[in-house]
Amino acid sequence: MEIIEVLKAILFGIVEGITEWLPISSTGHIIILNEFIHLNVSDAFMNMFNVVIQLGAILAVVLMFWNRLWPFDFKKKHGTIIKKHTFIMWFKIVIASIPAGIVGLLFDDFFEAHFYNFVSVAIALAVFGILFIVIENRNTSATPNVCSIKDITYKAAFIIGIWQMIAAMFPGTSRSGATIVGGLLLGLSRTVAAEFTFFLAVPAMFGASALKLIKFGFDFSTFELVILLVGMLVSFLVSVFVIRFLMGYIKKHDFKV
Repeated sequence: MEIIEVLKAILFGIVEGITEWLPISSTGHIIILNEFIHLNVSDAFMNMFNVVIQLGAILAVVLMFWNRLWPFDFKKKHGTIIKKHTFIMWFKIVIASIPAGIVGLLFDDFFEAHFYNFVSVAIALAVFGILFIVIENRNTSATPNVCSIKDITYKAAFIIGIWQMIAAMFPGTSRSGATIVGGLLLGLSRTVAAEFTFFLAVPAMFGASALKLIKFGFDFSTFELVILLVGMLVSFLVSVFVIRFLMGYIKKHDFKV
C-alpha cells in the first residue's frame, strides 16, 4: 500500500512542477487533484503538504537563476564583490512581498477554512483565465515600457505585490498568473514579468512553507516525511524543464493559450 502512496506523491509532484510556473494556479490544481486522488494521510498533513511541496519548485528557481539571485561575486584578485543591482532587486522583492506576507500571517486560517475547496478554485481559475485573454488582447499592439527588472520602480513592485496578495487569499488565483497580470498592466514585458514573478516566489513560498511547517509542528512520521520529500523532489525536477520551456515560449507567444 505504501508504494501506491509514493506513486500518488509523484503525481502530485508532477502537477505541482507544471502548474507552479504556468500561470494556472498550482494550489488550485493540487486541490482539484485531491478531489480525485487522496493521499492516505491526515487532513492536517495534507494542508501542510499542499503548500510545502512548492518548496521543490522554488529550489529549481534558486538553482537556475543563482547568479542573478546571489548578491555577492567572488573574484580571486579583488575578493568578494557586492553586486549592487542585485541588492536593489532584492529590496524590490521585499517590498512586493509585504502585502501577501501581512495577509498570510493574519488571515491564513480564515482563507483556508472558507476558500480551499474546488468550487472557489474553479471560479478563480475561470476569472483569471478570462482576465489573461482580455489583457493580452488589450496589449496586442502595445509596446512594453519596462524591459529589464532594474527598470521596475519600487511603486510598481508594491503594486505587483498586491496582485500576489490576491493569489494568497484565493486558491485557484495563480500566484504567478496574478503577478504577471499585474506586471503586464504596469507595462512590463512578458519576459520581465515572468522573471520577476519567479524571483518573487522565493521569499513568498519559503515564508508560506515555514508558516505551514510551524503550524504542523514538524511532527512527521517516517512515511509522511518520505511522501513530502518525494513530492518536493519530483516538483523540483519537473520545474527545471517547465521554467526553461516557459521562458522560451513567451519570447515568441503571449499567454492566451
